[in-house]
Amino acid sequence: MTRSFHLVDVFGTDRFTGNPLAVVADAEGLSTEEMQTITRWLNLSETAFLLPPTEAGADYRVRIFTLAHELPFAGHPTLGSAHAWLEAGGKPRQDGVVVQECAAGLIPIRRDGDRLAFAAPPLLRGGVPSEAEIAEVATVLRIEPNAIVDAAWVDNGPGWIAVMLASADAVLALEPARHHDGQIDIGIVGPHAPGGETAFELRAIFSDAYGALIEDPVTGSLNASVGQWLFASDRATGAYVAAQGTRLGRTGRIHVEQDGAGQVWVGGATRTLFSGRSKD
Repeated sequence: MTRSFHLVDVFGTDRFTGNPLAVVADAEGLSTEEMQTITRWLNLSETAFLLPPTEAGADYRVRIFTLAHELPFAGHPTLGSAHAWLEAGGKPRQDGVVVQECAAGLIPIRRDGDRLAFAAPPLLRGGVPSEAEIAEVATVLRIEPNAIVDAAWVDNGPGWIAVMLASADAVLALEPARHHDGQIDIGIVGPHAPGGETAFELRAIFSDAYGALIEDPVTGSLNASVGQWLFASDRATGAYVAAQGTRLGRTGRIHVEQDGAGQVWVGGATRTLFSGRSKD
C-alpha cells in the first residue's frame, strides 16, 4: 500500500526557516508501534499521522508522535496537519474553520490571513512549580535559580514547565546541559525591548527517549500555553509576535492573539516543501 507523505515547514518566515513536520496521510492500518518506528526513523521532533475522524464535527483525526512517545496535542503538528489536509483537497464542514480531532479533543483551526491559527486548548496542568522543580530546571539550564523571574506549569499535552528570564538576551545566552536523568520539557521566555518586531523570545528544551536534551526549533504548544500565561499575568495584551529558533539559525515567528471572549489563538505560516508517496 502507498501513502501520501508531506514535509511541511511551520512558523517560518521563508522556506527552511521554521520547524519541519512530517505528515503521513492515509495512515489507516498502521499500528502504534509502526507509527513510533516511522517517527524515530525520520528523526524530526514530531510526525503526524492523518486518519478519518471518529467524533461528530471533526474534519480529520491526527495522531502525533515525538521520538519518545505519542502526544495528546502539539502545536506545529496541528497547523502542519491542517495545511496538508487542506492542500490535499480537504473540505471543512464549517466555512473557514477546520476542526481537528486529537487525543486532547477537538481543536478549531481558522484561516488568519495567509496564516493558519489554532485555538489554544485548556491546560492539563497549571499552577506554580515547587522549589525543587524550579531548582531542577535551573540545573538543566545551568543558571542560578534567582535568574528565574517567574515560573509556571503550562502543560497542554507535552508537559511544559515555563520559566521567565529577565530579557530576550538572557534567553539567547543560555547554554543548557546536554543530558538529563529523567523526562523534562522546559520552555524559556524573555521579553524583547519595546518597539521591536517581536515582543518575546522563546526556547524549548526537551528530553528524548534516551535522556539527551534537544532544542526544538519552533513550538506551537509551548507558545499557546505561554501565551495563556502572559495574558493572564498582564505581561501581554491583545496580540503579539514571538520569536523562536534564533539559536538554531531559524527565524520562527509565532502570532499570538487573545480574542474578545478570552480565547488564545496561535498562528503562523505553513509551506509544503516536499511531498511524495511512501510504501509499506
